Amino acid sequence: MKIITSEQFYTEKNDSSDIQTSEEQLDSSVLEIIKQVRADKDAALFRYTEKFDQVELDQLLVSEQEFIEARNLVDSEFIEAINDAKENIREFHQAQKEQTWLIENEKGILLGQKVTPLEKVGVYIPGGKAAYPSSILMNVIPAQIAGVKEIVITTPPQKDGKINPYVLVTADEIGIKTIYKIGGAQAVAALAYGTETVDKVDKIVGPGNAFVARAKKWVYGDVAIDMIAGPSEICVVADETAPPSYVAADLLSQAEHDESASAICVTTSKEVADKVKAEVQKQTEQLERKAIIQSSIEQNGRIVIAKNKEDAFDVVNKIAPEHLQLMIQNPTESMQLIKHAGAIFLGNYSPEPLGDYFAGPNHTLPTSGTARFASPLGVYDFVKKSSIIQYSEDALLSASDKITKLANTEGLTAHANSISIRKDNLHA
Repeated sequence: MKIITSEQFYTEKNDSSDIQTSEEQLDSSVLEIIKQVRADKDAALFRYTEKFDQVELDQLLVSEQEFIEARNLVDSEFIEAINDAKENIREFHQAQKEQTWLIENEKGILLGQKVTPLEKVGVYIPGGKAAYPSSILMNVIPAQIAGVKEIVITTPPQKDGKINPYVLVTADEIGIKTIYKIGGAQAVAALAYGTETVDKVDKIVGPGNAFVARAKKWVYGDVAIDMIAGPSEICVVADETAPPSYVAADLLSQAEHDESASAICVTTSKEVADKVKAEVQKQTEQLERKAIIQSSIEQNGRIVIAKNKEDAFDVVNKIAPEHLQLMIQNPTESMQLIKHAGAIFLGNYSPEPLGDYFAGPNHTLPTSGTARFASPLGVYDFVKKSSIIQYSEDALLSASDKITKLANTEGLTAHANSISIRKDNLHA
């Protein structure tokens, strides 16, 4: 794991031309998949499942028998853990629920906002390098709390044509029975435009690989999306009070996601940097996903030595990380220095996996620097809002001259006439 100074960190740059070329090639493939799904519908989904997943399916929808079989493959301890996590996630997100509100004043004016849940939501659950039952909880529960009537899941099948049993049982535990055996860009296209089997949804949420992310980008506008998520990220700010073994373990917990994941430690201490680097090397040798971790750490792993605390947080805000851990003295006091982060974990006993699985806040977070303007997935992502306006005769009459003045100034005389015709009628 490379140790660099904050000055070196600021000057490190990716080759944007290579990135652009890669994205153009990816987009070409993704757009062709979307085109084929829109044209051939289910037939395209069967073709792409055979091509990309090496599975020849008889049907796209998970059967009731498959849910029953999955129950027999999952241990009771997993179900207990899932249900405890479910309650924590539900309790946290319940506090985000918004209500319709109205304000009425003595002038006969009623204003407000009507909050309405979306009708249909599609949740994409990855199934490539790992299965993610936790993502079902994080994406479905906020939608349920918002009041979404129809929630469906799409996820790629395993080599045996079945869905991972832990994914199925988790979905069953929270009442989701409609699950399609579809992955990749073709799943996004099916949810966005509909097929003979898959109904079109209003919004697509959930993490996925590069194909899924680019497909979400291209269908946006025809359907809503949560975000275009990039590779997983973690940034740990560590001082002398942080056990190096804890810091290293937390960095590696994200590096194991995939080769493009980013794990960065920021510290003001050369001694801490050296100890963390040694721990990263030591622990990597003991982990199952060693090859993925080594590739991630080599490409994107950094230990940044900052000049002082302020410089350290400047680095953090430059990164705008998905996950930020403050393993420092008095972490709560330092939160005021953070401008951009998806989720913030305070202290030595709040590791990032706590947020991934159990604590309650959502683990679907902005990546690739988008924490500068984006927020974690929440109940607010599954509702839409309508403004409410009601004026009495007297209230409209009182405002009529100002409204017509503004309308005429913009040259929209029909707008002005809509007000004037009522004013003239009230004066008649």
